[in-house]
Amino acid sequence: MSFIIKLRWFFKDRWRFYLLAIGLMVGVNLLSTIPPKMIGNTIDHIRSGNLTSQDLNQTVWLLIGLALLLYIMTYVWITTLFGNSALVEKVLRGRLLAHLTRMTPAFFQRNSTGQLMALATNDVLAIGQTSGYGVMTLVHTLVGATVVIVTMISLISFKLMIAALIPLPFLAVVISKLGQKVRVRFLAAQASFGKMNDHALESISGIRVIRSYVQEEHDLRAFDGVTSDVMNKNKSVSKLNALFQPLTSLIVGLSYSIGIGYGSYLVFHDEISLGQLVSFNIYLGMLIWPMISFGEFINVLQRGSASADRLDTALTQAADIVDDAAPVHVNVPDRIEMRDLSFTYPTAKHPSLAHVSFELERGQTLGIVGRTGSGKSTLLKQLLRQYPVEPGKLLIADVPIERISLAQVKSWMAYVPQEHLLLSKSIRDNIALGKHDASPEEIAWAVEMASFTQDIEQMPDGLATIVGENGVMLSGGQKQRLAIARALLMRAEILLLDDSLSAVDARTESRILQNIRKERAGQTTLITTHRLSAVSHANWILVLDEGRIIEEGTHEQLMLFGGWYREQWDRQQMEASLAE
Repeated sequence: MSFIIKLRWFFKDRWRFYLLAIGLMVGVNLLSTIPPKMIGNTIDHIRSGNLTSQDLNQTVWLLIGLALLLYIMTYVWITTLFGNSALVEKVLRGRLLAHLTRMTPAFFQRNSTGQLMALATNDVLAIGQTSGYGVMTLVHTLVGATVVIVTMISLISFKLMIAALIPLPFLAVVISKLGQKVRVRFLAAQASFGKMNDHALESISGIRVIRSYVQEEHDLRAFDGVTSDVMNKNKSVSKLNALFQPLTSLIVGLSYSIGIGYGSYLVFHDEISLGQLVSFNIYLGMLIWPMISFGEFINVLQRGSASADRLDTALTQAADIVDDAAPVHVNVPDRIEMRDLSFTYPTAKHPSLAHVSFELERGQTLGIVGRTGSGKSTLLKQLLRQYPVEPGKLLIADVPIERISLAQVKSWMAYVPQEHLLLSKSIRDNIALGKHDASPEEIAWAVEMASFTQDIEQMPDGLATIVGENGVMLSGGQKQRLAIARALLMRAEILLLDDSLSAVDARTESRILQNIRKERAGQTTLITTHRLSAVSHANWILVLDEGRIIEEGTHEQLMLFGGWYREQWDRQQMEASLAE
């Protein structure tokens, strides 16, 4: 029942197709009771010597016609029912991906990539199987068994039917117990499958690190342990699954024995005819599939129900960030202000930002520097609304950012993170990721602004060069410049550069910054960096340490203070002169 409740939206939308498929299955089960009766009547006619050539021909042609009709009806219900099964898989995968795109980083901290992949593959497949194959087995169990039993009572013998079906209640009890155990073991198997996905992803993405530390054998042994756990848990599920069909065959075999033995006794005492006994045994044979279907239904239902619970748990997790009930529209983000803002990550015990305040007018540049882990990237993420912000602490155009719709905030931002996501496509496609309709001239402009033109000209296919998975064909500096070109192509109101020039040389960095200052005049830029030369031109610079502002001002003012900024500047200038 819980499975039906969780998928009621789908059954409600597709009820006509399910009704057609179930109606045809019922019709097939009803029509399937006719041939055994006709065979029994023919045997009785043969025994009495009343069978004529005309009657035999008529019976044969009726059986052929009935077989063709059953073939057509079966074809239609199978394509209809399993078409729904494929459709629910497609819809659920789409819903899951759409849900993932709305989730904030906190969600992905709670759910590993391997577990989410298991949801999109194994769990969705199990749900689709239940909505197709499970429905088929249920109808065969209920309708098929009911039709056959009613036919046996009305056309053969009530006493014989009762005797033959004595073992079947035991089958229902045992299968129910097995089904509960299958559910528990299947959940454990799915969890282990997710862990295997995690390990495989880590090994593939970190293969160069693994090789550089000569850890191939260690990683293989660890992966062998993970896959062995998956194998053992799936074997435990298979062992229970393997009990269903033999148990069903055993019970049905007992029913056959009772049917033949007691049926022969009734024939000898002229309570039923030989033809009726033959028909009865054919009907009893027709009960084998409904009984097997019952076991399969319990098995499939437990798997589907367990997967539906796992998927529902993921889909019901709400995003930490949602739009305000009555969002305020802001035409232009002409001012950014933080007012004593503090922030602590959901899984952290200590704040990553503490009482941070600054004001930034449109067209200005803000530099953010500090030691590793001082909170620079965290500050930028507040503008991206990746985590909840203290109410009234971060304002854009004098409006609290939580009052502005997410779509509008994101439309203002172009973000270049420290870790660049590059798709296994061409350089052109990666640059145009945020603006698919960009013209060749616009892409050429963005490439030039990112000082990436010469690199592309040296590549065999130019902009059509495939960068490989996560940009494996590019160097670190090329990845950074590609990501910068992608952001500049957006011509966004606010550009966020999160230590995005660390892998380029000083001259290339200078050219890129000059291009940004020239082309983005009148637009706002925020830059975090370890290389102070990247922010020396900024209108205002914040120096962070353990999430707090320890120094702030222009480059000239900070040099006069003689604090951490001055010390780092002198050190970096000395290192640069020694390198030259």
